[in-house]
Amino acid sequence: MNSTRPEFAGSGLSGGEAAARLAADGWNELPSSRPRSLLAIAWQVLREPMFLLLIGASAIYLVLGDVREAVVLSVSVFVVMGITFFQERKTERALEALRELASPRTQVLRDGHWKTVSGREIVTGDIVLVKEGDRVPADALLQSANNVTADESLLTGESVPVRKRAAAPGAGEAPPAHPGGDDLPFVYSGSLLTSGQGVARVTATGARTGLGRIGKALETLVPEPSPIQRETRRAIVVFATIGLSLCALVTVLFGVLRGDWLNGLLAGVTLAMANLPEEFPVVLTVFLALGAWRISRRGVLTRRAPAIETLGATTVLCVDKTGTLTENRMAVRRLWANGREIDLGAEGVDAVPELLEYSLLASERAPFDPMERAYRDLARARSPDAVDELDNHTLAHSYSLTPEQLSVAYIWQPPDRDTHVVAAKGAPEAIMELCALDRRQREVIQAEVARMAADGLRVLAVARGDVAPAYQGSRWPAGQHELKLRFVGLTGLADPVRTDVPGALAQCYAAGIRTVMITGDYPGTARAIAQQIGLANPEMVTTGGEITGMSESALRERVARCNVFARVVPEQKLRLVEALKANGETVAMTGDGVNDAPALKAAHIGVAMGKRGSDVAREAASLVLLEDDFASMVEAVSLGRRIFDNIQKAMRYIVAVHVPTAGMALLPLVFGWPLLLYPVHVVFLEFVIDPTSSIAFEAEPAERNVMTRPPRRAGSRLFDAPLVISALLQGMGILLVVATLYGVALARETPEPVARAMAFATIVVGNLGMIVVNRSRDATLLETLSRPNPATWWVVGGTLAGLALVLYVPAASAIFRFGPPDATQLLACAAAAIAGSVWLQLTHRLRWHNRIRDSVSRPPLPR
Repeated sequence: MNSTRPEFAGSGLSGGEAAARLAADGWNELPSSRPRSLLAIAWQVLREPMFLLLIGASAIYLVLGDVREAVVLSVSVFVVMGITFFQERKTERALEALRELASPRTQVLRDGHWKTVSGREIVTGDIVLVKEGDRVPADALLQSANNVTADESLLTGESVPVRKRAAAPGAGEAPPAHPGGDDLPFVYSGSLLTSGQGVARVTATGARTGLGRIGKALETLVPEPSPIQRETRRAIVVFATIGLSLCALVTVLFGVLRGDWLNGLLAGVTLAMANLPEEFPVVLTVFLALGAWRISRRGVLTRRAPAIETLGATTVLCVDKTGTLTENRMAVRRLWANGREIDLGAEGVDAVPELLEYSLLASERAPFDPMERAYRDLARARSPDAVDELDNHTLAHSYSLTPEQLSVAYIWQPPDRDTHVVAAKGAPEAIMELCALDRRQREVIQAEVARMAADGLRVLAVARGDVAPAYQGSRWPAGQHELKLRFVGLTGLADPVRTDVPGALAQCYAAGIRTVMITGDYPGTARAIAQQIGLANPEMVTTGGEITGMSESALRERVARCNVFARVVPEQKLRLVEALKANGETVAMTGDGVNDAPALKAAHIGVAMGKRGSDVAREAASLVLLEDDFASMVEAVSLGRRIFDNIQKAMRYIVAVHVPTAGMALLPLVFGWPLLLYPVHVVFLEFVIDPTSSIAFEAEPAERNVMTRPPRRAGSRLFDAPLVISALLQGMGILLVVATLYGVALARETPEPVARAMAFATIVVGNLGMIVVNRSRDATLLETLSRPNPATWWVVGGTLAGLALVLYVPAASAIFRFGPPDATQLLACAAAAIAGSVWLQLTHRLRWHNRIRDSVSRPPLPR
């Protein structure tokens, strides 16, 4: 029988045997990149421009004879290397957790029981189940096969699927030299089963498989950068060009105006260090990796990082009904036979034993399908002996469901009869056609189907028959149309709506996200579910037949208004996605079958089902719903918005904080003041900027309105004009305050070390002010201070402690060329910091950058 878990003579490996083989052979996975070693990270750090500049500055100090400064800068290289290593390991741990989740799940026989394990845990000798739509987890020998065909194009280049057969008893296990060809008992790792199912014994795993032998070629594939990565790289080039140009300008001006070329070079290096935005790529790497990890904790696996960028711009969620909006836990609610109906909630089933009997015979013996489980559960609850008696039937032949014939049929040999019986079930239209009913009979049945579907029931028809003697013992009918069948009745099954769906749908509408239900079910069923969950405009339903007859322009007009599509086949999902995209929507699309892959690929965000989805659907998707539920998808959208918000906050802060640093490296030269900043000062500031941008902002909670504001505009840039102007205004305000303080202090003949200490302290406090201001888009200062984020306060506390150390500990202040400010001078610093904070609050409260961004987005959708 074509069962999802067929009977198998054996118990498979024991848990101990599997563990021993796993320890000996290693994980069942292709060679991949490993976590980088400490030396590899150190080498990467040393090649970064910032650290090359640090080394250059250290060399200049040695030439000048200032060994202490040279040593301090050299030590700072190792400190920053430690920070980088910490960030690298944190990111790698998140990615490792994602790799474990991403490993395909496989059904394996262990200790006599079928269980689902990660594909990487499969070992040689395991008994595994392979079925239509799955990727084969390892090279294996088929022990049983039912209508198995496989696409081995990944290994052979041949797109036509090849037939498979079960191995003969005692057959050898040596596969042919090359895959390909029909009627072989071998299936190969990475190949895709296009039909049927079978049980196979694993013969090779990991690098020892046919796919593993070409793994080196696969390792050379380099993914293209995402739009946000390309934009960040452009920003780095722009900032680096500006920094190096100013470096050259300062060096020349210093040498010409002051006649000191070596110190001019040192001033130029300091300015270049102050301008280099080396935090940009760190922020992207950490935020996207940890963001994907955070999303996975909500039951959504991120397979492609650009999906995180797109989540916040999603305007339409296209979702399947079964298992996503509903529980995928069917129960038989109504049976109809001989012109009368029985509601099982009120009556029993004794009056119609034939309908339930043939529903069982037209189902898998050990079913996974929720409707077939519902038949079995009901029958066993009413008469366990009757179910056991039916299980003694022997399967002689079966007919699978195809796109052309939406029904299945099984030919059984009862234990006490010489003749064979036939049981068929499927779409009512298909069964009525097989039974050759007249027009009057069809009308009666169709009316009942419509009535049951209007009540939200999934309707299947059942038929029975006997095999003509001419077929017995020789050949079976070529197709279901050759069977002589009699109509038995209709079954109505209900799949309850998930309890969290109405609330999640309300969140979508509040966030300006439209939800579209696409199902293969009947229009009445789809309409009933749409009404239960609160979907907008549930009365307007478009069927797959209508879609077929529509032009592209007509379909675009229809998808702009219709939220319920019924009797849709997978191929039509692609047309719906393309029509929505043509209307300017940013589309997230769910799917689970092999045929859904084109639609998943075409959508901006393809979302595959983790439990019931096929491997090929998961591979085509950007996200995988591990629990197949709609609410986790909505949570992923919320997290996607939070992640993008926090990336923008970090980028705004990074741009803003470099303005006063770079400005105070340049202005003293312009005004003839003593140099304020040296490389050691820039390094101190980097110790504040790096953990703030990559750790503190990443942990920032979501905004209060994260799911009550419209989606951001599709194609909006990370470094848009509002963000850059806002950051520049913040930075220029702090620069003005610091420059004024430094100029006034020098004009009042304050000793140069003290004036430098006062100005530097103001820069640091202004830096901390920018951290606080940029933590939220919309919150007030008091609201921001009350938002939980321990990482931020660790950074603030550590920075203030470090500032006190370099100001008042003689050994440290000597390295920084500081003199300790007295109480009056500290009050002046405090006054400057307050002035800077007032400016920051003014720029924040204007919030014009938020209004500009939101004004180009659509308003929230009406319910």
